[in-house]
Amino acid sequence: MRWIQMRVPTDPEHAELLEDILMEAGAEAVTMEDAADQPLYEPDPGTTPLWGQTRVTGLFNADASIDSLQAMVATAYHQQTQEELGEIDVELLEDKDWERAWMEDFKPLSFGDRLWIVPSWHDAPDPHAANLLLDPGLAFGTGTHPTTALCLEWLDGQDVEDNQVIDYGCGSGILGLAALLLGAKHVIGVDTDPQALEASRDNARRNQIEDPRMDLYLPDQEPDTQTDVMLANILAQPLIGLASKLASRVRDGGDIVLSGILSTQARDVMDAYEPWFAMDEPAQREDWIRLTGRRRNR
Repeated sequence: MRWIQMRVPTDPEHAELLEDILMEAGAEAVTMEDAADQPLYEPDPGTTPLWGQTRVTGLFNADASIDSLQAMVATAYHQQTQEELGEIDVELLEDKDWERAWMEDFKPLSFGDRLWIVPSWHDAPDPHAANLLLDPGLAFGTGTHPTTALCLEWLDGQDVEDNQVIDYGCGSGILGLAALLLGAKHVIGVDTDPQALEASRDNARRNQIEDPRMDLYLPDQEPDTQTDVMLANILAQPLIGLASKLASRVRDGGDIVLSGILSTQARDVMDAYEPWFAMDEPAQREDWIRLTGRRRNR
């Protein structure tokens, strides 16, 4: 079976309207993507931002008439906006196993000398390494983003044997699970989203990590545990607001690892933590920064 792919450039104000129009025209699936390689950084609370130049793509059964589809979409858009629709790019796609093609795009990823993230359908390249089984595409993080990669590389370079670790904003559990596979004794994962906590537990069991080695909490339920390593891969403004709380949980001489920080925000975050920590020079990947420091004695 073949498919008709229709791709329409638009702006954020009209993207959802175009999505509805394509669905009403019979699209089997509609996706939105960045049309100009524009990164999205920190959104305002409660918002779901789109790119300044957004591309809306509809996938139609090839039995449909391309000319009729284009006319239907353009007419519906004009009726609702009183504006002319931009150029519609149409392509005829040959049928393929889309799920398998997607899977082939993802290979095991190495983070230093010991740590690998391995999709579940792949064999581990190094059976003797710390191999974390985690499938790309999960909503809560899989190691492909620079902020997560920076933290994983830090973990790979540390001796965390028998350490207590807190993963604050744990998402998929990727950082805490990596720490456990590298020898940490126990991890506390904290997240505001109950579904993230469920994802962390599922991923721990997938990696044959016993439940007692990883405790998971919402922020208002976490115990006041002192930790050897505090990992917090969230965003700059929450990190600044949490500085005194996170500092209070790190034992004297313990490590803090902060990520999710843009290069323009690094100085503000460092200033927030320097009353408690001797901060290292920032590590950078693309536009993102990782900050680390050691807790001063009280």
